[in-house]
Amino acid sequence: MDVFDDLAAEFDQLDEVLTGLDAPAWDRPSACAGWSIADVVIHLAQTNELVLASAAGRDSVFDREPGVALDDTVDRLVADDRGAPPEALHARWRTSAHASLDALRDCAPGTKLLWAAAPLSPRTLATTRIAEHWAHALDITGPLGAAYPDTSRLRHIAWLAHRTLPYALAAAGEQAAPVRCELTAPDGDRWEFGDPEAESVIRGPASEFCRVGARRLPAERSTLVTEGPDAALALRHLRNYAL
Repeated sequence: MDVFDDLAAEFDQLDEVLTGLDAPAWDRPSACAGWSIADVVIHLAQTNELVLASAAGRDSVFDREPGVALDDTVDRLVADDRGAPPEALHARWRTSAHASLDALRDCAPGTKLLWAAAPLSPRTLATTRIAEHWAHALDITGPLGAAYPDTSRLRHIAWLAHRTLPYALAAAGEQAAPVRCELTAPDGDRWEFGDPEAESVIRGPASEFCRVGARRLPAERSTLVTEGPDAALALRHLRNYAL
């Protein structure tokens, strides 16, 4: 599974959804509180453009006003760009998506790219872009009652959620501990992450694991099973995005 090829496939799947929207649909509410479907696409285009800025070394675009939360900054940026017609917004997203992918592919080995929480390798940043586009695709398609089938690309998102558990727990003021994940892929395959000897285990569908990490499904409403002293805490604070 090449992460760059899978990011391209994620773009293509979302592009197919956006191509099928009529003009009124862009103004309908998304599953993101306070955002329309157009707002979600603005955000995705803006973050694609941040990938381009990071790859070009324009690190100043990541400067934040002291004391201002990341979510507040994101909301302001989206509000600043509202008003473009759907065709122009779709074209902006598509252009930025493919340009960002090209920029990631072209990075030299060993490159670290500035991002929201910490510098990332191009492959890890591509993984976060899969996670973000997938989660926001659910925000678009869910309210419309449109299909957005799960794919094997969820493996990247599940890996990211497990890999960043120490970060998520630290951000919540909790102590990290070894946790193993035993997940069932959309095609029935088995995915495992973490130390095989870990006492704490999270088991269940990868689709639910990824949705819990994206905060699109409350952990207590999932069918995921936790065993051991630290698994329930890990699931409660699971994240596959920057705080």
